[in-house]
Amino acid sequence: MDYEGVKKAAQSYIPDMTKFLRDLIAIPSESCEEEGVVKRTIEEMKKLGFDKAEIDPQGNALGWMGTGDKIIAFDGHIDTVGIGNIANWEQDPYKGYETDEIIYGRGGSDQEGGVVSAVYGAKIMKDLGLIPEGYKILVVASVQEEDCDGLCWQYIYNEDKVVPEFVVSTEPTDGGVYRGHRGRMEIRVDVKGISCHGSAPERGDNAIYKMADILEDVRALNENDAADSTEIKGLVKMLDAKYNPEHWEDARFLGRGTITASQIFYTSPSRCAVADSCAVSLDRRMTAGETWDSCLEEIRNLPSCKKYAKDVKVSMYMYDRPSWTGLVYETECYFPTWINKETAAHVQAVADAHKALFGDQRIGAPSAMDKRHRPLIDKWTFSTNGVSIQGRYGIPCVGFGPGAESQAHAPNEITWKQDLATCAAVYALTPAMYKSENKTDDVCQFRAGKTNNNIR
Repeated sequence: MDYEGVKKAAQSYIPDMTKFLRDLIAIPSESCEEEGVVKRTIEEMKKLGFDKAEIDPQGNALGWMGTGDKIIAFDGHIDTVGIGNIANWEQDPYKGYETDEIIYGRGGSDQEGGVVSAVYGAKIMKDLGLIPEGYKILVVASVQEEDCDGLCWQYIYNEDKVVPEFVVSTEPTDGGVYRGHRGRMEIRVDVKGISCHGSAPERGDNAIYKMADILEDVRALNENDAADSTEIKGLVKMLDAKYNPEHWEDARFLGRGTITASQIFYTSPSRCAVADSCAVSLDRRMTAGETWDSCLEEIRNLPSCKKYAKDVKVSMYMYDRPSWTGLVYETECYFPTWINKETAAHVQAVADAHKALFGDQRIGAPSAMDKRHRPLIDKWTFSTNGVSIQGRYGIPCVGFGPGAESQAHAPNEITWKQDLATCAAVYALTPAMYKSENKTDDVCQFRAGKTNNNIR
């Protein structure tokens, strides 16, 4: 295997990858508004000689290399979050600048850079004959991830009928190979009250005051310890074998679950009246051992929710926002936790490709290395499209992508040019390093699984 040839090819494409990424950054592409970046990606795929480049009805860009029956896929979401307060940016987030080392702008790390590396990784595979016999390569530039993680792969799996041998997620990994992450849920709590004139509040029943009690309990759930004497035991309890006997070790690998209030709403006849309803959105991150049911019941069993039980409703959000093509693909806002075994064949394929090209330590540009002195194989803090790929459907998934988690959703977002080349090289070599004979049915170390809708 010509490892030096792979690295040389990837390095030679840095100017082209830089231009492609800066073109993508220059096109605002928040969720459901990705048309411009999808079409620009299709243009690049066609220019580089992909065998087929197409847009599916949901708006995902699919680029194919090779003719085999089995599929190895590389996924990167092409949508971004907004820019927030423009005053927090030192340069235009949609033009930015580049230096010898970095590319600046919204989407560089999260995660248009991953799409760029995957597109060029596939090009290198084709040019150097690295696509194994019997396989074809799929590069997906997916939509709506920032709004609803994994919705794109629900569509790709169920409607496009694409079921890969395994998928490499190109989300940023700080130079590491990631084998899982916590899941999440979007929970809503509604409280009813009775309005009255604000001059005599005792005549009514203030829903905001009820919600204040509930929010104190939610905060305690996130922050408390798990001592026997603690009434509301904190989510840290899932790191303890006493409370999570089957999965406490997995939970320690992923990190504890968290919960926080992210939005609040109310209704009231006027500013001179008692509020007659209040609702909050809760962002719930789930570790191993926590389930759809357990997380909802945990909220229902909070002392304040039980106190106001007849007036409290705890539910999960549904997502039904149209994609940029106008397609609506409704799903519940539940995103399952997953972990792969480190020994799984697809995890080892990426790790072996990295070791063959760059060694067994994380690498990167000098300014990226302060957070990269960690094990090569690790996990994400945030969630990815893997919640559907592996979490819902059990398709083996592994992460390796340019950029850093710390840059995601932050002002002055950057990514590193060297990461683009490193990832393109590793992607190019990964299919050739995959040992299908080592694939087993039990690649999952933990998978939360359950969904209630007909998408399964």
